[in-house]
Amino acid sequence: MNFWDTVRTFFWGDESFPMLVMVLSIFTLLFYFRREERASLINTLGFYFACLLGLFVSGLVFALEFQRAANILHEVFVIGLGVAVIRLWGQLVFRLLLPSVRLTPPRITEDIFVIVAYVAWFMVRLRYAGLDLGSILATSAVITAVIAFAMQDTLGNILGGLALQLDNSIEVGDWIKVDDISGKVVDIRWRSTLVETRNWETVVFPNSQLMKNKFLVLGRRTDEPVQWRRWVWFNVGLDIAPSRVINVVETAILNTDIANVAKNPQPNCVLMDMDNKGYARYALRYWLTDLAPDDPTDGAIRWHIITALQRAGMKLALEEKSIHITKENEKYDEVIHQREVLLRIKTLRRVELFAAMTEAELKSIAERLRYAPFSRGNIITQQGDERSHWLYIIINGEAEVYLTTPEGERRSINVLGKGHFFGEMALLTGAPRRASVIAKTDVECYRLDKEAFEEILLARPSIADEVSHILAVRTAQLDHAVIDIGASSSQRDLSQQRSEILATIKRFFSLNI
Repeated sequence: MNFWDTVRTFFWGDESFPMLVMVLSIFTLLFYFRREERASLINTLGFYFACLLGLFVSGLVFALEFQRAANILHEVFVIGLGVAVIRLWGQLVFRLLLPSVRLTPPRITEDIFVIVAYVAWFMVRLRYAGLDLGSILATSAVITAVIAFAMQDTLGNILGGLALQLDNSIEVGDWIKVDDISGKVVDIRWRSTLVETRNWETVVFPNSQLMKNKFLVLGRRTDEPVQWRRWVWFNVGLDIAPSRVINVVETAILNTDIANVAKNPQPNCVLMDMDNKGYARYALRYWLTDLAPDDPTDGAIRWHIITALQRAGMKLALEEKSIHITKENEKYDEVIHQREVLLRIKTLRRVELFAAMTEAELKSIAERLRYAPFSRGNIITQQGDERSHWLYIIINGEAEVYLTTPEGERRSINVLGKGHFFGEMALLTGAPRRASVIAKTDVECYRLDKEAFEEILLARPSIADEVSHILAVRTAQLDHAVIDIGASSSQRDLSQQRSEILATIKRFFSLNI
């Protein structure tokens, strides 16, 4: 047998080619389906080919008649080939095959099985090399004790990881809090648990630390969906009844769809404390369904609370301080007030409903307008509501007008912007709201109540005849929009509608004209 035949026979056996095909096939599957792990796969394949090269070198050494050295090199690189194959099979089974049947074991399970396979393969190769495993095991007690003592922290982490998995203390996907660090568990390995925080940090907790110390699992409750109760604090003056504050805030939050806020349990507002500084301390408690955007959701809740309190004429309480008011302050406040009134009059002039009114009448209405802000998603008016006889004038933002069909389907009619108004029928006739209006963006409005308009109407009843035509036209437009979207409605003559609306206004305001 010549030199190269001796080399080939020593390093390349009958099983070598099928093994190579198997390794390349597994590598191809994992490389295609596990793109995030391609770097690790390339390293494993590189290690496999390095071991093949080592076997070729051992064949050269054997051909040069250094048989003992060749046999040692051959066993070392065969063990290396086995390690690479076991590694690839572990990834194939635990990261591709099991997840395909909806079984996703934690990473520590894969690590343990792979390590056990490594040890078994190493022991098999030692047995093939002619070593007596019984004598090795019998004389390894002292070595085992020394290794165990030297690796007690590592063994503690391994046992801790096993314990966390066996009793389901935490699972991948759980949100936990350790001291002042909170984040999402993304992996549980044989040595450590990886937690990703909201600040894009990955914190590595040794498993033994989690076993020895207390930690919180956020949002988890037996047989309940994942949701975490949050507290949003605010202060309101003691001069306002707590029942009124609670009703205003709860109504605003419950009637608004806010992202990541659970409907069940419902958010609730509670009076938590009363301070001697002159204010009461409240908390709006809600349940967060996605634990990642905690601060943004808190911020949205705060904005809804602020706008709800402002619409109700309440102010957030600040710490009381002694302030000396001077005449200059009074003059400044009066200037600001007059400027605001002029701005409101200018806004009213753009509303066709008030086009025929005198300057004095517009000023009287402007003085009685109330500032009414709405957060995005707030329901400004609700279809079918018979209680709120208010007119709204938009000064900033956009609002969407929509109808809810008998089948519960929502149909958009119009989008209103700056200068538009709505709610005139409820203000002037007391009719139920024919459509709903929702804040498409953050919206600022002026709100006109029935009592404010009633003074003007009683002083000059002829206004009723002037506005009835405008109401008839807008009613006809709404009827046309209702027909266009397929809802049922009946069209009537414009003059007939005007007469009916005028009669309704007279009855609603008790006018004798």
